Amino acid sequence: MSMKLATASALLATSASAKVFFHEKFDSMDKWVASEAREGLGKFELSSGKFSGDAKINQGLRSTEDAKFYGAATEIAEGVQNKGKDLVVSMSVKHEQGIGCGGGYIKIGPQMDLKKFNGDSEYFLMFGPDKCGSTNKVHVIFGGYKKADNNLLWKKSPSFPTDKYTHVYTLVVKPDLTYELFVDQESKEKGTLPEDWDFLKPKEIDDPEDKKPADWVDEAQIDDPEDKKPEDWDSQPEKIKDPEATKPEDWDEEDDGEWEAPEIANPEYKGTWKPKRIANPAYKGVWKAKRIPNPEFEDDKEMYYPKSPLKWVGIDVWQVESGSIWDNIIIGDDLAEVNAIVDATWGATKEAEKTAQKAAEEAAKPKEEEKEAEDDEEDEEL
Repeated sequence: MSMKLATASALLATSASAKVFFHEKFDSMDKWVASEAREGLGKFELSSGKFSGDAKINQGLRSTEDAKFYGAATEIAEGVQNKGKDLVVSMSVKHEQGIGCGGGYIKIGPQMDLKKFNGDSEYFLMFGPDKCGSTNKVHVIFGGYKKADNNLLWKKSPSFPTDKYTHVYTLVVKPDLTYELFVDQESKEKGTLPEDWDFLKPKEIDDPEDKKPADWVDEAQIDDPEDKKPEDWDSQPEKIKDPEATKPEDWDEEDDGEWEAPEIANPEYKGTWKPKRIANPAYKGVWKAKRIPNPEFEDDKEMYYPKSPLKWVGIDVWQVESGSIWDNIIIGDDLAEVNAIVDATWGATKEAEKTAQKAAEEAAKPKEEEKEAEDDEEDEEL
């Protein structure tokens, strides 16, 4: 078999085995279940926003009410189980409102009653952008590790674009315990799960039985025993009478008492004498306890996949300013397959979206100018 034929066969085999477990295009909201876990949750609607590259392709789930919590989830019919395979999660988020404080992330978790979905629900992965004030980062949080409330925060905090366009966030987690984050199909962060999350306890710890010797010298410097204070060091006081001061002409000694010049800092005063510091010849360095194997360390080569099939995708966020649009939530086991969907959606419409946004801004200018003129007239009348 030729090299080209072998390569083509390998690519076909990979494509054939690749799987997309879930793809939410938001053609409707019929399969999304509104949470009943708390009252007063914000409402979602289907929308492509005030501007879009394609009204149909860019239609997504939009938050509609300011200063609200949001909670809704949908079932993953087949369930996701990626043992021995990559886990690829992707979605687009558009903050066309210019969000100042609010989440744009999703959660993915095991079987549950979706009507009870809330911030305390057990999940496997929380992923996506989050902004409030100076905080501007993409979350990747692994939830429920070994116990339901053990949610592991990412040690990295990459920022995300803060413009009003649609952006795509893609996470790849591999069986070799490596991961990579992409924003708009460009790699932004990569590393390993054990290094960047606290899945594992340290392999070694300080020996609790090891004690610092009583004669250990950990003072790096000492006073120079050969250095002596000069005999005239203390000859000058700290303060002296101000030689430039003169008694005020209206000073009355009978009423004001005897006049005395105010004191000022003495420029000749040398301060408290201290001997020079020199290296301590007896210094042994900073003492450290011996390191021993941690009896509580347990290695885990399977931290990359959920122990129970993932059965739902949910949005559980707080937003001060509403108007965010979630779209094309994809879960698969092959990055190329997921990117093919991204290319056909975000990739096919991103330039048209920018054109539409500029057109919307131009169309809004006359109205803004008219409103400014009306405000000026009202101010003049007042």
